[in-house]
Order: sequence, then structure tokens, then C-alpha cells
Amino acid sequence: MRRISRRSFLKFTAGLGAAGSLLPLRGALARSPFAGFPAPSAAGSGGPIVVSTWKHGHPANDAAWRILAGGGAALDAVEAGVRVSEGDPGVNGVGYGGLPDEDCTVTLDASIMGPDYRAGAVAFIESYRHPISIARKVMETTDHVLIVGAGAEEFARKHGFEREELLTEAAREAWIKWKQRMSDTDDWFPKDLDHDTIGLVARDAAGDLAGACTTSGLAFKIHGRVGDSPIVGAGMYVDNEVGAAAATGKGEEVLKTCGSFLVVEFMRQGLSPRAACKKALERIVKKHAAKPAFQVAFIALSKEGEVGALSLQKDFQYAVAVDGKNELIDAEYLL
Repeated sequence: MRRISRRSFLKFTAGLGAAGSLLPLRGALARSPFAGFPAPSAAGSGGPIVVSTWKHGHPANDAAWRILAGGGAALDAVEAGVRVSEGDPGVNGVGYGGLPDEDCTVTLDASIMGPDYRAGAVAFIESYRHPISIARKVMETTDHVLIVGAGAEEFARKHGFEREELLTEAAREAWIKWKQRMSDTDDWFPKDLDHDTIGLVARDAAGDLAGACTTSGLAFKIHGRVGDSPIVGAGMYVDNEVGAAAATGKGEEVLKTCGSFLVVEFMRQGLSPRAACKKALERIVKKHAAKPAFQVAFIALSKEGEVGALSLQKDFQYAVAVDGKNELIDAEYLL
């Protein structure tokens, strides 16, 4: 059994108590040397940390960690990390390989935010594999935050990004199967496909925070639908004085609660990252008369380097890289 200091234990349990405990946590405690407690490097040296959503966050963390281990900035790390998922055809919820909308068109959304309070985002963009890099270009070359649709595509073209076909054969076949089995009584969105947005937050050796979020959105969505991922404060949020958070799951629910901003604000009030995630999820549950059947999950990283994550339903995983070790963790869940 791993020993923890009395100070760490008291900090952790006090944070859970402050969450209000409307709902008990379910699932086994994440088997990680730093899950729920200050990461080892955070407690002392203030070293780099990377946290991301889902199993494809594991290779994304590797890319981000290489930058941080070399003394690089958190902003560069989060961009490099999520580009791994964007470029992987085996990830059907992000970038190249993402499942298309109802018209069999792949449309992408992304946002990025650095320690200096600047942010950039693009939404409903076609034919560009790495929307996160276009979002960063919006942040760095304009005084805008969000550009959408044809305007975002033209912006990308003018800045030298190359157009390409994003619809893979596997994604096209999934769309055909969806069309074939639809009927008037079907739920609009299938429940047997993954929609695994990647959100990634990081702290560098200087103690600065950054975050990124990128997605192809809900499979077979109405053409033009945009979820939480490109909305700063919903899909992702960073306050360099407090912490950073990112969301995944049903974007409409995260949008309506300004989810990632809410998690950071709860941390500002003194809650631990995991307790802040819990309180934000309880806010969503409270708004529904019946037990929610959808998934929403948050990851959070405090300025001090404490990591937290929680989901509404089981089977959410997140990845944490710290001290040169990168681990995939089964998150606790509420329902």
C-alpha cells in the first residue's frame, strides 16, 4: 500500500467533504500512484504534468511529455499532444478518421488556451486534419477567439494549411450502416459507437498551464451542429492562477453548465480537482428529473499540480504523465 503524508490526506479528504457529496462515488479507486492526490513532482519540485481524456490520450501524453521534458512550454505541449489524436485514423471521435455528420461530411472543432489568458478556436471546419493548430493561429495572429465554417477554412488556407480528405473508409462504412438501420423510432444518435473527444491540460516546468480540446463531434450529427469542444469555458478552460480543466461526453450538457469553467471556479473556491469535477457533475445531474443516461466526464489540474477526474457513467479513462511515467487510469463515476 502506498503511504501518503498526513498533510496530503487531510487536503484530499477536506476537498471531498467540501464537494457537498450529493452523490456517492462509484467504481474502484483509480490504481495510480498519484490519483486523487498531489502528483509527486507537484508536491515538491513543481515539475511538468500532463492529463488527457480517453485511451488515445496515452500516446497524446507521450508527445506532450517530450516537449515538457525538454524544458518546453505547456502551450506547445498541449498542441503537440492532441495533434496525435487528430492524425490517428483509428480514433473515430477526433480529426482524420472522425465519424461524419448526417450528410457524410466530417466537420471538426477545436480550442486552445495558454497561461496568458489568450485563447483561439475554430468550429464546423472541413478538410483540415489539425484544427487545433488553426485554433492556435487564430489566437496568435488575430484579436478574435472563435472563427467558424467557411470563414475558418478560408483563414486556414490563407495561413498555409493544406486541405485534404478526412473521411476514411471505415468512417464511410459506419455512416452507411447508420443510414441503413434508421427508422422513425430510432434514437438520432447510435449508442454503439465511441465519441471520444480529447481534452488535454498540462503544466510545464515553469509552473504555467495550458489546455487544448479537439473533436469531430457527435457521430451523424445534424449538419452544422457544434458542441462544447471549441467553446472556451465549456470544453476546456485555463486560469493560470488556479488550474485547468477539460470535458468530454455529451457536449450539449457541458455547454449548458459552462462545465470546464465551472470546474476551475470550484477549484478557485478551494476544492481539490476531483472534488471540483464532482460538484460540476452534480450540477448536471440536478438539472435532470430522471437519472441521466448520457456520459459527461471532466479532467482537472490545479496550479499546484494536483490531478483529478470523474465521470457520470462508468468506463471513462484518463491518462496522466508525471515524473516520466505515463499511466492510463479508470476513473471513478457517479451513476
